[in-house]
Amino acid sequence: MKTQTRPSIKPRGPGRPREFDMDAALDAALIVFRERGYHAASLGELGSAMKLTAGSIYKAFADKRAIFLDAFARYIALRESRLATLLGDQRSGFGKLQALLDDYVEQSCGVEGRRGCLVVGSATELATFDAEMAGRVTAALDRNEARLLELIRLGQADGSISAGLDADATALTLLCLLQGLRVVGKTRRSRAEMKAAAGQALRLLT
Repeated sequence: MKTQTRPSIKPRGPGRPREFDMDAALDAALIVFRERGYHAASLGELGSAMKLTAGSIYKAFADKRAIFLDAFARYIALRESRLATLLGDQRSGFGKLQALLDDYVEQSCGVEGRRGCLVVGSATELATFDAEMAGRVTAALDRNEARLLELIRLGQADGSISAGLDADATALTLLCLLQGLRVVGKTRRSRAEMKAAAGQALRLLT
């Protein structure tokens, strides 16, 4: 995966030490944006969560949108790293897809479920009016769909997934299910209900 640069972070002068841990600050901002959404999150709330004064925020970021863009990039990077480890532990295409669906179920339950997915939230709140965010959301969804398609084809090659499936249509179907889980997860549906939905999707693969 190509490393993304962070143009929204203002450059520091030579030898000037950073006054805070950027990743920890962005992780805290992520929680605010996921729970409140972009528009409802105030700079005061973000500063409190990130443990930064207004002066420190403006030394590192141009504005709230700059914080959001860097937080979004951080969210994608963390998710990709987690999924790479998760899928690497499985050998068959079906096993990898099952692990992926199980992870989405867990992410869609409890506290994580109520916080929701930043990609889904951005798609509904920002993508219509912000061309840059629309591009980032589209890229994230395209990457998810490409991963699903790759795993389906892997399963068809190793015999763990039916060779008669339309791989492209099935990948899109699973993408819709996975993103739908994140939306429904904000409504406090039970883990059992989520697992039942994921299990039904898995039965379509064999």
